[in-house]
Amino acid sequence: MNLSCVDLNLMVYLDVLLREKNVTRAAEQLGITQPALSNGLRRLRDLFNDPLLVRTSEGMTPTERALELQPQIRHILASVEQAVLPVSDFEVTKSSRVFRIMASDYAESTLLTALLFQLREDAPNITLDILTPSDVTFQDLEQGKIDMAVNRFDRLPQSFHQATVWRDSFSCLMSSENPARDNFDMDAFLSAPHIWVSKTGMGVGRGMSHRDSQRLGWVDEALAEFGHERQIRVFTRHYQVAALLARHRDLIATLPTQVAKLYDDDPRVVIRKPPFMIIPIELKLAWSPLLQHDPGHIWLRRKIVDVGQAIIDPN
Repeated sequence: MNLSCVDLNLMVYLDVLLREKNVTRAAEQLGITQPALSNGLRRLRDLFNDPLLVRTSEGMTPTERALELQPQIRHILASVEQAVLPVSDFEVTKSSRVFRIMASDYAESTLLTALLFQLREDAPNITLDILTPSDVTFQDLEQGKIDMAVNRFDRLPQSFHQATVWRDSFSCLMSSENPARDNFDMDAFLSAPHIWVSKTGMGVGRGMSHRDSQRLGWVDEALAEFGHERQIRVFTRHYQVAALLARHRDLIATLPTQVAKLYDDDPRVVIRKPPFMIIPIELKLAWSPLLQHDPGHIWLRRKIVDVGQAIIDPN
């Protein structure tokens, strides 16, 4: 085949079609008419001698050939984007760029607050648009609609790039008037009512109950190793809410240590080490391969990791 006859726009069309699996939505995203995209799909079918997308009861379903092509097409488009990026360095002090970052409540309160103070010094004209995990999907991240995600991920698509910001232990936050504060052993932990807090991943979450033991997460999995369950009285997805509730005389919140340390100077609460081992968690930074070589993106990724390391090891 003569490559000069291949229209690169068709590769863009195919990439979006395979993500959206819907001609109307794909045309809207590309900013072209539906007939124009339908014509492009016809040319793609001729080019690859394959239907690529077949209409089924569940909508447009990719063929086996299309699924084989998808990672190759993404790699081609990422390479082209890299080739046409400006070669000039990112001018930090002059840039007025807006970076969109999906961040969990945990990451926003511990890491991004410190990052914002740093940016006021180093890049005063840069703006951060911080979104919650419920605002976006992995598809948004993959397409570069948001710049990066900062969270604890159970899993990430293999195509994503990632970096570890830090590893964090757990601490127990409780009222300074809590009777368990002076003899905080396993019996004291188990006899107290607890605040559960967690929200990993992206997208809209589901409600929780005590029967969902397999979904309760790190703290409860670690406790189950000892054959115990804690008495959960509040389920929340916000660490700041959990920390505020921990001011109640009998409630205990088991939180990542970096969140608990935010209340070091609050006389209403005390921090205690959990009376059992909990595996540390990893806060990760994830981004699309489409942005891997963007100079501004590279600068911000490095800045986030540097700020994270300074928080974990201030010396």
